[in-house]
Amino acid sequence: MDPPSSAPATNPSESRAFRRWLKKASLVTGLGLTAEERERYLEEQKHVRCEKWKAELLSYSPPVVFMLKHLRLSGCAVPPSNIVCGSCDSTRSGGFHPSGAIVLCQGHFGSKRHMQDTLTHELIHMYDHCKFNLDWYNLRHHACSEIRANSLSGDCRFMREVGRGNASFSKQHQACVRRRAILSVRENPKCPDEAAAERAVNEVWESCFNDTRPFDEIY
Repeated sequence: MDPPSSAPATNPSESRAFRRWLKKASLVTGLGLTAEERERYLEEQKHVRCEKWKAELLSYSPPVVFMLKHLRLSGCAVPPSNIVCGSCDSTRSGGFHPSGAIVLCQGHFGSKRHMQDTLTHELIHMYDHCKFNLDWYNLRHHACSEIRANSLSGDCRFMREVGRGNASFSKQHQACVRRRAILSVRENPKCPDEAAAERAVNEVWESCFNDTRPFDEIY
């Protein structure tokens, strides 16, 4: 009669590794987790990705590095700690505060290129605030910076508009810049209605659309 086989000894490190694997599988699939745990894990992953992309853009993105250089030359250097990845509502992908902070909405970027455009957009607002001492409650000031940021950041490049379902072969760039500027100014607490936002954009359109500082031309 064959002797009874003994169960193989469990390797503690393998056991821990297996438990970690199970934990990760649960997080990815959602099995065995509460909705709150699953949501917290997804937010953490979005934050990690946002911070990774931010670091790469601050070091290697041509438009981002260019804007940081010109902000520094203008006396408004932007440390990485002033650019924050955070959760936002579904209506925006980023934001600028006149105190010198930028928020990147960590759950709203489908690609690093999208984040690059958003960060460049907000850095242009920061440059305008630094260079021209804007009053953000003045609708004409706000409209001018929105025109410039949407035009120069890449927000209105053709493929971005295709993705939004707004592509046109006739003055597509100008139409996108105007539309997005009006939408942004409409959100200003001093703006009474859409007509006032459109009027502010129209009044400053020529001078602000043609002002590409600090770029030599539309990026």
